[in-house]
Amino acid sequence: MKLNYKGLFTALLYLLPLAIVAQTTLKGKVTDANQNPIAQASILIDGTKNGTSTDSEGFFTLDGVQHEKTVLTIRAIGYQTTKKTITAAEKKTALQLVLQEDNLSLNEVVVSATRYGLARREAPVVVNVLGPKLFNATQSVAMSETLNYQPGVRVENNCQNCGFSQVRLNGLEGAYSQILINSRSVFSALNSVYGLDQIPTSMIDRIEVVRSGGSALFGANAIAGTINIITKDPIENDWQIKSTNSLINGKAWDNTVDFNTSYIDNDLKTGVTFYGMNRNRQAWDANGDGFSDITKLRNTTFGTKAFLKPSEHDKITLDMSVLNEFRRGGDRLDLAPHFTDITEQVQTNALIGGLTYDHYSRDWKQKLSFYVSAQKTTRDSYYGGLGGAREHQDSVVAANSYGLTNDFALVAGGQYTYNFDKDVFTAGVEFNANRTKDNIPAYNRSIDQKNNAVGAYAQYEWRIVDPLKALVGARYDLTFIDGKYQLLDRNRVSDQNFGTFSPRITILYDIDEHLQFRGGFARGFRAPQAFNEDMHVTSVGGQQVFVLMGENLKTEYSNAYTGSFNYTRNFGRTQTSLLVEGFFTDLKNPFTNVMTSEEETVILQEMRNGTGSHVYGTNIELSVAPSSKFSVQAGGTIQRSKYKDAQVIFEAEEPENNVTTMRYMRAPNAYGYLNTNIKATKQFAIDVTGVYTGKMLVPHVQESGEVWIKNTRDFAELNLRLGYTLNVKHDFSM
Repeated sequence: MKLNYKGLFTALLYLLPLAIVAQTTLKGKVTDANQNPIAQASILIDGTKNGTSTDSEGFFTLDGVQHEKTVLTIRAIGYQTTKKTITAAEKKTALQLVLQEDNLSLNEVVVSATRYGLARREAPVVVNVLGPKLFNATQSVAMSETLNYQPGVRVENNCQNCGFSQVRLNGLEGAYSQILINSRSVFSALNSVYGLDQIPTSMIDRIEVVRSGGSALFGANAIAGTINIITKDPIENDWQIKSTNSLINGKAWDNTVDFNTSYIDNDLKTGVTFYGMNRNRQAWDANGDGFSDITKLRNTTFGTKAFLKPSEHDKITLDMSVLNEFRRGGDRLDLAPHFTDITEQVQTNALIGGLTYDHYSRDWKQKLSFYVSAQKTTRDSYYGGLGGAREHQDSVVAANSYGLTNDFALVAGGQYTYNFDKDVFTAGVEFNANRTKDNIPAYNRSIDQKNNAVGAYAQYEWRIVDPLKALVGARYDLTFIDGKYQLLDRNRVSDQNFGTFSPRITILYDIDEHLQFRGGFARGFRAPQAFNEDMHVTSVGGQQVFVLMGENLKTEYSNAYTGSFNYTRNFGRTQTSLLVEGFFTDLKNPFTNVMTSEEETVILQEMRNGTGSHVYGTNIELSVAPSSKFSVQAGGTIQRSKYKDAQVIFEAEEPENNVTTMRYMRAPNAYGYLNTNIKATKQFAIDVTGVYTGKMLVPHVQESGEVWIKNTRDFAELNLRLGYTLNVKHDFSM
């Protein structure tokens, strides 16, 4: 056989360039705008699985580049994600890739939107994140002190004597929000009564807030949205101790000491972090009437979070915390509670823990998680007093107004995630259980409630075309409610078993590289049961206000719609973001509390189904960061919360004397916040923060039992913080 050498040579000439292209190796360096090297930055070739990361000096080498023009995606923690097209000519030189700082944290990874890690800009729903920078700027020692600094979020104090607070999302009451700890719903109705003050910021890595319905992923009570508390992970060997000392009006001290420390092994396979807080706050009387306006408070919290990696593809995580809190408000705090006119006193002990096992496939496309979390809480309470009276019967009632509450919550489940090249599928099964027993003998008040639910959910993140992404999901819950409620001579029973289907669909459309549109619909529900405010007793004029379940209550349903435009752009080094979001929530059979009668010793509120209501409005947020030394964020909400028909809030003996309203109580039409951070020098920092609350309708109960509706004044809170950092040595500062 005779070889055609000429043809073979010609073929080699054609194939050789292809082989050269196939074997192209990219080399370069990743730095910040000041030419400082960025370590552990990831460099990925779009459309492939090929990638690498930078070394400690910012250098990288990427083999196997197969196209003349290659699009690289460069990511690093704390920096803005950048895409760069590399031409054939540039491949022959050492690349210089520059990343801009992400001073607005727009590129950080969040989990609350989809139940798996996803960059904020790629999440189909809007996720706001509160982190250590804000905790520091506001000098927040507890979670309740920092939640106001997000659009659509408002923390309100519902009790002068005991400091009961709740967080409202998009105008809806606290019972409509699902509070999660590490994405687990173990924060029960009882915990949420005082729990916002009991979780120290020293244990929190970040708080993720998702407004609007999330029941398709997290179950009941996520109608208004979710607040996900992500506790600190051990990342590096470090420690921090902090003392915060406040003087209220020059009279009452509020002293807090907290710490956190982490240890991680050199092989990165084991790590543990510990955190703790001790707080001691004196009561404060604002107007000199002898009754506290800020409660006396003692809180001690300790917790840990640890992980173990048996192999490269397996991880076991354990988290646990214990807390002990005493709070008391009212008059004459030095006396035993039953010798005072009004006392609300609570001693809480809680244990919260969770265990998670994660397994990844060898190609990292599949993830399987099994988890169990639980909390056990006991509460010794006193809601009572003599109310200014000194008769024998008053003394008997006052002496027996002590109560005991036991609460247990459990969540267990499994979740499977498959990551396609562009799409992601997630499915899971979850079991939730909650048992609450609450007794106050003096008023023959008792709650014995069992709430169990089995839920299955699935969702598919579908990139329809390159700029358009859809997230379609649904959850089906089988709910079992067995509750017995008693107050004085009244008895109620809630015994219901029912199934609920909660669909959810959201879309994300990248109109261009700067402008994004998000829109969505979600359905949710709340079963007839006692919620957070029902576990609390309010004092009015020396009488106690109790909430009692109504008869034949129906399940409450919601349909929530959202739409938003998010504009982000860099002007030179100045990073900007503008968010305009509209929301509309339609509630069917909403639970409302109606003051029905005044008994000899108590004021009674009965939970009933309303005829329906609408909550709608707009959230606006503007963020500007010219550099890491200066940033300003401001946001606000304009909203309306209305019933479809006039809602009775006080039912008199004569119907013509009923007090009705078309608007929600304690729901201002406008509220907002400001957060400005200035790093004047490397050591000196200035933070200016503030919260504005607009006018709102509130019920006013007279000592005679008569109820009025009043329109409050608007008010604002403004804070200035000056901080100076002393660099004692390279790795130690104060």
